[in-house]
Amino acid sequence: MRHVFPCGVPALDFVGTLQEWRTPVPIERIGSPALLDSWFVQAGLLDRHPHCDQADLRAALELREAIYALVRARLTGRALPAKAVITVNRQAAGVPVVMRLDVAGTSRSGRAAQALTDLAHQAVEILAGEDATLLRECGRPDCTHVYLDRSRGRRREWCAMRTCGNRVKAAALRARRRA
Repeated sequence: MRHVFPCGVPALDFVGTLQEWRTPVPIERIGSPALLDSWFVQAGLLDRHPHCDQADLRAALELREAIYALVRARLTGRALPAKAVITVNRQAAGVPVVMRLDVAGTSRSGRAAQALTDLAHQAVEILAGEDATLLRECGRPDCTHVYLDRSRGRRREWCAMRTCGNRVKAAALRARRRA
């Protein structure tokens, strides 16, 4: 499967692996250990598949839910949910991915738990730092990708112009033509 990474930050793209969170049937993009393996590699967290198992998948889904809960709390100005804070902090305390310098540049190796630790670190840095004020959720009604709005006027509306922005603008154009 080809995964998508519109947010530019692996921890936020990880949240987007469950698409359309608020619909009756969200779309799961990492629903098996093999899909989680490929996501880690395509996200650039690991160079090789870590051979995930069901326990790794459960840990990944739990971390994703926790990060999303924390992001939603930041977006809505609510207090951070204690259970989500505990989950993210527990994962962030783990051993990170091993990076090595070699003749080809760098290599990244590790297990699934190490990749999840790196995602938890990113989430902590975003949620506890100045970037928390840049968090946004995509403006397309069915999309629930979150991203950091680093645009000049801080008026970015979509996770990615080539996908959601294009869909919204095309739908608006069709509606104007019908009217």
